[in-house]
Amino acid sequence: MSDGPAHNKIEDHMQIHPLITDSKTLASFCARIAKSPYIAVDTEFMRENSYWPDLCLVQVADSNEAAAIDPKAPGLDLTPLLDLMVDNEDVLKVFHAGGQDLEIIYNLTGRTPHPMFDTQIAAMALGLGEQIGYGNLVDAWLGVQLDKGARFTDWGRRPLDKRQIDYAIGDVTYLIQIFPMMLEELRKTGRGDWLDQEMERVCDPSNYVNEPQDAWQRVRIASRKADVLGRLKALAAWREIEAQDKNLPRGRIVKDETLADIASHPPRAQEDLGKVRGLSATWKTNDIGARLMAALGSHKPLDKEEMPERDPKRPGLGKDGALVADLLKLLLKIRSRDINVAARLLARSDDIDALAAGVREGLSILEGWRYEQFGRDAVDLVEGRLAFAVKGGRLKMTRTEEAHP
Repeated sequence: MSDGPAHNKIEDHMQIHPLITDSKTLASFCARIAKSPYIAVDTEFMRENSYWPDLCLVQVADSNEAAAIDPKAPGLDLTPLLDLMVDNEDVLKVFHAGGQDLEIIYNLTGRTPHPMFDTQIAAMALGLGEQIGYGNLVDAWLGVQLDKGARFTDWGRRPLDKRQIDYAIGDVTYLIQIFPMMLEELRKTGRGDWLDQEMERVCDPSNYVNEPQDAWQRVRIASRKADVLGRLKALAAWREIEAQDKNLPRGRIVKDETLADIASHPPRAQEDLGKVRGLSATWKTNDIGARLMAALGSHKPLDKEEMPERDPKRPGLGKDGALVADLLKLLLKIRSRDINVAARLLARSDDIDALAAGVREGLSILEGWRYEQFGRDAVDLVEGRLAFAVKGGRLKMTRTEEAHP
């Protein structure tokens, strides 16, 4: 794959703009690149000390020009850029591992970029692993090793120096070169259609909504009692609101383990919070402790329909089912090796477990290209029409009877 165009082919004629800090320049830049069929997009942000990601830089390129945009510049109106991202359906937006970039755009607009293409997902269809990093992607396709010196820079500090800006813009000038090469390879292999569903899944806005009432579902807790989970729901919603209002990471308010412990063993009075492991002794008298207790006092046992019972489409495996699931995962390894595609793109573990447990409807591996490449053989394996064999020291599949239609 590194036999493609030389890495400086586009850069030889690409115009690299100075850092954009004013609205007029940004509007003009966006108007020009909006005429391109595709653009590459990346962001730099900080979120170690905040709930909301702090957008520090946006880099955008088409095949002719590239620029870094400073969202922290006083008076800068990002509207033309955001409109290009979420309103313009004629321009394909290309990201690499773009989940957090999409989250930022969603937070700013309530929408996600569309249409979009993620080169990390595309790499899975081309046998480059499940989560290839950007540096390895650039090396694989262009034979270029990136300078990682500015990788861990503080993007929130101003002014940004030339090395930081050059490093950041490199993330899109290389990406804009790699995308058409990947697209051509996907066309050659006939795998472009494989990615449509995955791209739509990534840009689904529901992935980026942080509803306080749903926050409890992200907290691990052993109990399945309705009253305990009701307390957890109330506490997690309270913490989410506190974190959003204060713009602090959830764990800075209360850690997950502490939240689960309080839900399982609720204190009788605020003064008991001083004895809770993971909380400061001041919580027994301060305002935040009072708000925690108010949330705890307002809880209701979790409704029956909310209880995290096993989905009827995902019945329990049992001992034999677990062994069948292991065989299916072995088949998945063989198939992903044979067709040179990342196993994660081909099938997810919950679908494999469901198939092993007897489910035959509503699974992605029983639809479309996944069925053709893996699902049909998977069904034949669990229903006894396919078996494993070792031939010439290599593990292969052997058919025991006619294949499933």
